[in-house]
Amino acid sequence: MLRMSTLLLRTLRDDPADAEVASHRLLVRAGYVRRISAGIYSWLPLGYLTYRNIERVVREEMDAAGFQEVHFPALLPRDPYEQTNRWSEYGPDLFRLKDRKGNDFLLGPTHEEMFTLMVKGEYSSYKDLPLSIYQIQTKYRDEPRPRSGIIRGREFVMKDSYSFDIDDAGLEISYQKHRDAYVKTFKRLGLDFNIVSAMSGAMGGSKSEEFLAPCPTGEDTYVLCEKCGFAANVEAMITKVDAYAGQTPPAVEVFDSPNTPTIDSLVELYNGLFSEPITAANTLKNVLVMVDGVATSILVPGDREVDLKRLGANLPGAQDIRIFEEEDFAKFPGLVKGYIGPQDAAAQGIKVYADPRIVIGSHWITGANAKDKHARFVTHGRDFTVEAFVEAVEVKAGDLCPTCATPVVIDRAIEIGHIFQLGRKYAQALGLTVLDQNGKSQVVTMGSYGIGVSRAVAAIAEQTHDEIGLNWPREIAPADIHLVAAGKDDSIFEFANTLATDLESAGMRVLFDDRRDASPGVKFKDAELIGIPYIVVVGKSLQDGEIEFRVRKSGEKSQIPSGSAVATIVAAIAG
Repeated sequence: MLRMSTLLLRTLRDDPADAEVASHRLLVRAGYVRRISAGIYSWLPLGYLTYRNIERVVREEMDAAGFQEVHFPALLPRDPYEQTNRWSEYGPDLFRLKDRKGNDFLLGPTHEEMFTLMVKGEYSSYKDLPLSIYQIQTKYRDEPRPRSGIIRGREFVMKDSYSFDIDDAGLEISYQKHRDAYVKTFKRLGLDFNIVSAMSGAMGGSKSEEFLAPCPTGEDTYVLCEKCGFAANVEAMITKVDAYAGQTPPAVEVFDSPNTPTIDSLVELYNGLFSEPITAANTLKNVLVMVDGVATSILVPGDREVDLKRLGANLPGAQDIRIFEEEDFAKFPGLVKGYIGPQDAAAQGIKVYADPRIVIGSHWITGANAKDKHARFVTHGRDFTVEAFVEAVEVKAGDLCPTCATPVVIDRAIEIGHIFQLGRKYAQALGLTVLDQNGKSQVVTMGSYGIGVSRAVAAIAEQTHDEIGLNWPREIAPADIHLVAAGKDDSIFEFANTLATDLESAGMRVLFDDRRDASPGVKFKDAELIGIPYIVVVGKSLQDGEIEFRVRKSGEKSQIPSGSAVATIVAAIAG
């Protein structure tokens, strides 16, 4: 039994100064977590009980699916990560350190290498496969901007599992087993979630899906088609376009355009010069970026902006992308700011990529690469070419669903799970092979599956809180019942103490507010803030043979006979 008179718990009336989202604010105020440093938090008893309940649910569903639990250290040697090239690919997000002998180590951001080497050391035959193993382990990533409390920290707990199969058909089966287990897990946790198509990113691999918990303050943005059900992270959104079906445009025509360095000023001038009115969507914007030190132009319609995160996810191999700066322009004297067009890019050593809307044969109004000059009828395939098409623009509500062409809606969410078909990337790099039925060596194919265990605490808090406090689902709450002794009479505390003991004997988990020095008002506010699913109040009505039973989520209250309190409460909670 948890007794508030001795429990390590201090609730706060004021929000923490650095709190940005509701979960951060309420978890601190209710005494669940405390900030140690930027992106690093400690768990107090109520918080750790909640976290452990989530961990228990995750573990139970992983075990039920037939996956086996292992455990790796967080402190890892450099060599395996060098073999997969991730020692450098991770960049500044990796915590690197040296031991006293000067050997390089890292704090594990994820453990693909360790899982691969474990299986390599133990198995050598196709008869050993399929295999799925998992761990629940602390991870470390040096986030540039840790924020939102435990949603995006530099230290966090993740369940990561990996499947190992002899072929792609086996991987499909393993992937689906994990997907099904995730659905069961998140339903048990009481989370509202969507499964969306996603990019594999630094993890590599092919098929990838995210489990997103809708939340107005979530960091992930996703699109959803309410007609056909298509859902995707914005990075994985596919632009639906048709091939150009218009007539061949006239030759490029350069026109004077002084003082028009912006798209809006260009449209205004154009509509005053020519009879065919245009909008920003008819202009071609040249967004200059440096991609791993290479000058690159991203061509997008003038009514669109480039999403650098989306660009990075869709530009294979790109590690460092940034917008052109003044010193970059100085290296390319042929570029005239505000009047740049793709016509001369190749001659200037600039790589060019285009949004899929810049279809071959389409013509545009864009810079003429000369001060105060623009050009019209600049045609893709005739006047310029591109390296490739790339999904790079910000996705907007109303963009067409790639499946059924219905306008999509956009929502925000917290990523709570991510599953990948890794394929053979890590097995190939680390030499994980087995002998097949014919005695031939085959590279094993892998899947990777993650759940943010500590992040799920915040995600559930975001989805279930109300204006007065937290509001936990029973499965993961630190207790079933918050029992409040409200009054000063010894008889109230004696009855409440006996009731708490009897409820525990009946299988209920009880948080008993047995504090003598706290007023009933303070106790009620704490009960609302802490968010236990059911509140039982033993107070003045005890003299009339009644106590109060409250449902925290609905606010419903009822008086129940004190003589049959245990049976009545247990029945109400059970059913």
